[in-house]
Parts: sequence; structure tokens; C-alpha cells
Amino acid sequence: MSAALSVLFALLAAVGNASGTVLQRIAAVTVPHGDAFSVRLVGHLLRRPAWLAGIAVIVGAAACQALALNLGSLSLVQPLLVIELPLTLLIAAAHSRRPLPAAGWAASAMVAGGLGLALAAAKPSGGHSQVPGGLWALTLVCTTGAMALCVLAALPRPRGRLRAALFGSASAIGYALTAVLMTAATDIFARDGGTAFLTAWQFYGFVAGGACALFLLANAMESGPLIASQPALTLGEALISLALGMLVYGERARTGWWLIPEAVGAVLVTWGVLILPRVDTETPRKL
Repeated sequence: MSAALSVLFALLAAVGNASGTVLQRIAAVTVPHGDAFSVRLVGHLLRRPAWLAGIAVIVGAAACQALALNLGSLSLVQPLLVIELPLTLLIAAAHSRRPLPAAGWAASAMVAGGLGLALAAAKPSGGHSQVPGGLWALTLVCTTGAMALCVLAALPRPRGRLRAALFGSASAIGYALTAVLMTAATDIFARDGGTAFLTAWQFYGFVAGGACALFLLANAMESGPLIASQPALTLGEALISLALGMLVYGERARTGWWLIPEAVGAVLVTWGVLILPRVDTETPRKL
């Protein structure tokens, strides 16, 4: 029952994140180019109702993600969020009143089918909640360092796909780190109650990490089209979360011959994720 509820809340989080992404994209394209990666960017976005609505939806999605992580493992919950990409394209297509073409539906089916196959074969399990301080320090240094490198590589680039992909990659690392810290914080809440939760450094860590990842995502959307930022964000977050779940919490996946369906599922997901952003959902249909 816990695993089923974890999957349900993870899917609700994916729906919320997809809706929030579309709303943020609507707001981000109106930002003056000279205000990217600055405090002025936040000021512009705060005056956009679409962005504020997107934030509200994402906060709700974060609550669903926290519940999912409390009920299930990081290695189960985070890959399920890959379904966010086809949902984002479907919602964007509905907003622009442009039907999703057959290629979009086929790629969406590949992502959903591949994800189901990979997770059923891997059957993530195990893990522990006690993480040594040294491992936390190493995790924070590696993830924040990788984010900084992506940002430093993106800043000199002109607006375009490469800049958007680099900011998307930095955001993916930030969201994966946020999920790791959120897992620890929700475990503290379940074990020790609300006071311990609000005084734990992991709580403030995942709030700061989520805010940073959100800011980087806004810059990714301002820098270029979804085709550039979404694959890096979607695949990057899932893969990094899987790696962190195994390294930090000791979670495990089945090996042996199970690696064959896992690999097939991973290929289908990757293929679908690379195809989906190429589907034009942002150009309104001419009436």
C-alpha cells in the first residue's frame, strides 16, 4: 500500500510540475533579454500572474513529492517524475490550441512504457536513513560544484539551445539534491515530529536548493526553447537522483538478467525524451 501511495503522489507531483513549467514558460518569454540571471529577472517574474500561478502549483507538487518520498524510496519516486515531460508537452499543446501530432503521442507512449518497464524490472528497494556527516559534506560539495560549473559555462553563451541546456542541467542537479535533502527531512519528521523537522538543517537545505533550482529553471526557459532545456532537466534529474539514492542512502536495484529489461526501458525513455521536445507545441494554431 505504501508503494502504491508513493507512486500516486509522485504522479500527482509530475502533473503539478508539468503545469507549473508551462505557466513559468509563458511568463519567462516576456522577460527582457538583458535581465537574465539577475535580481531583475525575479522582479519581472513576480509581476507576471502566470509565474505566480506556476509557483503556487509547484509548491503543491513539492508537497506531493515530499509525501511520495516519505512513503517510498528516492530510486522509485524520482524516475517517475520523467513522466513530467510528456505531460508538459500535452499541456503546452492545449494552451496553444495546437493538437499534439502523432509523433508526440508515440514518444509519450515510449516514455510511459519504458519507465514502467524499467521500474518494474529494477524494483528499487532497501536503503537506510542514517547518513554520516562526511558523506553529506561530499554530496553537497559535488552537487553544488557541478551546478556552479554549468552556470559558469552558460553565462558567457548567447541566448540559444546550448545556454538553455546548461541552465537546464544545473537545475536538474539542484532538483536532485533537493529530493535527497527532502527525503532526509521527511524521515526526520516521521521519526521525531514537527519541531525536529523545522530545526533540521536538511529542511532549510531543501528549501534553499529548491529555490535555487527554480531560479536556474527560469533562466533555462528564458534562454531558449523547451527542446533545449527539457531533456537535460528531465533525464538529468532522474539519473542524478538514482545515483544519489544509491550512494547516499544505499538503495538497490535488481541486477542479473533484470538488467536487460531495465536497459530496454531506459532506451525507450531516453528516445522518447529526446523526441518530445522537438514537437512544436508553442506556436498557436492559425484559425
